[in-house]
Amino acid sequence: MVVAGDFKNGITFDMDGSVYQVIEFQHVKPGKGAAFVRTKIKNVITGSVIERTFSPTDKFENAYIERKEMQYSYNDGDLYYFMDMETFDMLPLNSDKLPDNFKFVKEEMMCRIVSYKGNVFGVEPPTFVELEVTQTDPGFAGNTATNTLKPATLETGAVIKVPLFINEGDVLKIDTRTGEYLSRA
Repeated sequence: MVVAGDFKNGITFDMDGSVYQVIEFQHVKPGKGAAFVRTKIKNVITGSVIERTFSPTDKFENAYIERKEMQYSYNDGDLYYFMDMETFDMLPLNSDKLPDNFKFVKEEMMCRIVSYKGNVFGVEPPTFVELEVTQTDPGFAGNTATNTLKPATLETGAVIKVPLFINEGDVLKIDTRTGEYLSRA
């Protein structure tokens, strides 16, 4: 059990059959009246954020979110298959469970599968990936000093903006959270 008076950032709890994570909290003790806890909480399954006020004595069940490392194997239409590296079981997931930044994941990369009570609700790709550029316009001599960017298609099909000196065949380090080019690998 977790009590609202003990809320901290990152705590997950079960409320009204949904799982919420505390994003922000503030203990308020007004001069008149009872104390309360003002929070901003996120539904971890749907991603919606709400603001809610609790009494410091409100009690909730702890919600344990399980994160398990699994290897992305392949996709077949709308199903994406992940393999548990300990038991070698295959887990098929529908494409609606995948985040937008999954476009940077290629086969055999390790991802984190996020579930609650056995129900998978999300996939966390690796934070940094190294991918090869398959198509981009050639850079021109003399343009390397400017801050100009050009589009480049990666081996997974994702398109990102890169500096002019990047050529086809270069392997790049990408931040999957922002989709930005970091450096050559």
